[in-house]
Amino acid sequence: MIKTQAWVLEAWKDDRQGAPAGKLQQQVYAFSDLTEHEVLAEPIYGSWEGNMSHAIKREPIDICRQREEEKVVIGNAGVVRVLKVGASVKTIKENDLCIVFCHGVSDRLGYPAKIYAYDAVGTVGLLAKQTKLDERQLIPVPHNTRHSLKHWAAFSLRYVTAWANWKLAYGCWQLQAAGEASLTPFVWGWGGGVTLAELLLARLSGCEAVMISSQDERLKLIESLGIRPIDRRAFCDLKFDQQKYHCEPEFRKKYLAAESAFLEIVEEQTHGQGVSIFVDFIGLPVFRATLKSLGRPGVVTTAGWKDGMKLSTVRAIECMNWHVHVHTHYARYAEALEAVSFAEERAWMPLLDDRVYDWESIPQLAEAYAAGEISTYFPIFQVNSL
Repeated sequence: MIKTQAWVLEAWKDDRQGAPAGKLQQQVYAFSDLTEHEVLAEPIYGSWEGNMSHAIKREPIDICRQREEEKVVIGNAGVVRVLKVGASVKTIKENDLCIVFCHGVSDRLGYPAKIYAYDAVGTVGLLAKQTKLDERQLIPVPHNTRHSLKHWAAFSLRYVTAWANWKLAYGCWQLQAAGEASLTPFVWGWGGGVTLAELLLARLSGCEAVMISSQDERLKLIESLGIRPIDRRAFCDLKFDQQKYHCEPEFRKKYLAAESAFLEIVEEQTHGQGVSIFVDFIGLPVFRATLKSLGRPGVVTTAGWKDGMKLSTVRAIECMNWHVHVHTHYARYAEALEAVSFAEERAWMPLLDDRVYDWESIPQLAEAYAAGEISTYFPIFQVNSL
């Protein structure tokens, strides 16, 4: 057995449904010795991700219960240093610095079915001083890279997700618009780091990119990256709730006013054409407005959610408007390699602030992220020194 210090999420012992949110606890954590295809590694930098907050909150699933484990170590975005390799490892060697590729279990086509350090059984995440991974869960940092390890840590999950999602969404729109090479797609997005990464790809693909935010600091960042910012505070009541919409007249009035204001902005900014591709990583509160904003043809795309997983649509309207709904989940290994290569060549990288959370501050980072108190899209923490 291998023993290490880790921030651990323990199982809820009560069998009743509706387990309360968990809390990270620092303790000694033990995991099994390496197999021949695994490597022992020490995390250097990690990036705090939405799935980590979901795991602590135990929504939409209790991953401890799902994995049937008493305790788990989360954290699946970052950069590690390889300490030891198994006998059959071919692609990684000792002392390599590697980007984590967080596949846990793949299907027969290489698509991820379960995610490392989330719902994949037996995996040990980056909130541990040491961890082990399969060699196919690591991609060496490009030789003589011009980007810092902190940037690669932030890149590892959200930018790889963005690459695979954008590739499919843009491909769908191009297929719909075949023969109309003169059309310039309007690509809009709400969400966080993955959305920003996709809109940067959209801009590099020659599209007109727009991102929505309600924070001044983020609006400035968006504009500095050549993406048109839209201030969400102009339609701050755009938070759809079906029960309130049908039962509370005042809520319905405010919501419809906000939706109308939003759609007027779309009409003006797209010259009446509607949005070509909408990157929507929020979910239920904005989804109705997202669909109404789409042009014909149009694509709505996502690889995750923030609030409200269950959505409803009127199938006939979506058919008549030639709307394609794209859903992806992280990426295949070959797509991750493509993303890393493109990022190194084109400097398609996250923009970070100066804050790095140290090992002891990780629980404070988790609390601040869950409370919406962090302005950066990519909060970085450090586990081991370089």
